[in-house]
Amino acid sequence: MKESCRVVLRGGQGEIIEKKSRFIAAVRPAASEEEALAFVEEMKKKYWDARHHCYAFVLGEHREILRFSDDGEPQGTAGRPILDVLTGEGLINAAVVVTRYFGGVLLGTGGLVRAYSRAAQEGLKNSLVAQRRCGVKLAIRTDYNGIGKIQYILGQRAVPILRADYGEDALLEVLVPAVEKDAVCTAITDGTGGRAGLTIGEECFYASSGSELIFL
Repeated sequence: MKESCRVVLRGGQGEIIEKKSRFIAAVRPAASEEEALAFVEEMKKKYWDARHHCYAFVLGEHREILRFSDDGEPQGTAGRPILDVLTGEGLINAAVVVTRYFGGVLLGTGGLVRAYSRAAQEGLKNSLVAQRRCGVKLAIRTDYNGIGKIQYILGQRAVPILRADYGEDALLEVLVPAVEKDAVCTAITDGTGGRAGLTIGEECFYASSGSELIFL
């Protein structure tokens, strides 16, 4: 699995006016080409009286699918600039549709490229975008002599505790970035003199928004 990339957690909308033309950018996460194209059709129906609905989307762990459309604008002035914004932000599994209401003034090729780029950036600015990471859930069982040291190690490495049960022993379930798994396990083993029991779970994707963890 790809360790880290950026994803849209919640889509949003942005708008700019350029020489009387109105550009409305809508952003949404998309898990498949069908989902992305359905989003495009949804925007076409919502803004049925607009002249252009240009779009781009990026799909796949390694951006295997890149699609864009100028939808009647001069070639290379709309879809490609939107796509460049998505890839420039390091996003995957995301779609942007920019709807244009023509204002009666021609913008020229350079003006169109700038306008569609700015609109896409404005849409992303009003969306919730976060770094997606690959993590591992780690179960830690320890006696109460070791709990303080373990909590210190977790705090030093900013490892979140998902669940804590305090019975005869202490049982913590934590989320460790996959690339730090070995280092964290070694630190806990060394810090407790090998008394802590560690059970490594499956890998998962997650992102954080403030203090909230979101599993993807």
